[in-house]
Amino acid sequence: MIIVDILKFSLFGYFIGSIPFSYLVPKLASGVDIREFGSGNAGSTNVFRKMGKAYGALAFAGDFLKGVAAGYFGFRLGGELGSLVAAFFAMIGHCYPVWIRFKGGKGVAVSGGAILGVNPMLFLMLLPVQILLMVFTRYVSLSSILTAVCFPIAAYLTHQSPLFIQIATAMSLFVIFKHKGNIQKLLAGTESRLGKKSSS
Repeated sequence: MIIVDILKFSLFGYFIGSIPFSYLVPKLASGVDIREFGSGNAGSTNVFRKMGKAYGALAFAGDFLKGVAAGYFGFRLGGELGSLVAAFFAMIGHCYPVWIRFKGGKGVAVSGGAILGVNPMLFLMLLPVQILLMVFTRYVSLSSILTAVCFPIAAYLTHQSPLFIQIATAMSLFVIFKHKGNIQKLLAGTESRLGKKSSS
């Protein structure tokens, strides 16, 4: 029965997460395939850099809210197990959406929304960390990676369940994995800072 529940919430989370808002916003607005520009990712940061603040904010809102929906409705339908599984697979769906040939974003916005949907307290703990890191480093990628690292640590320090900590760790590692190219650029000193357009 647990296996059936896991499969059910995996599909539920993947379906919600795979709605490619960061692809749809520029495509519907001006016919732009965001995957052909900048980092090549269908993520809100790439939309922001190519299309500007308004479209970037709209794409971010869509990606963030689908994470919230996965975590919140997963909990309503299946408790902690449902929320955590749906949240994790929403991130997978965002990064590998079947609708646009599995080429999506890096999971930052959707995972942030998922954390809010699953545990608002942890979201409120991590949000200022993300903001401060972004302000002081001016690197979206670095602030996202470091905040991801803080997620399972915060889950442990707030005495979340072993399942919660395991899923938080998996989400953290997945975000870091999706940023492997950014890590290489950070080490090489070629990563773009916030507010500067990138052609790579």
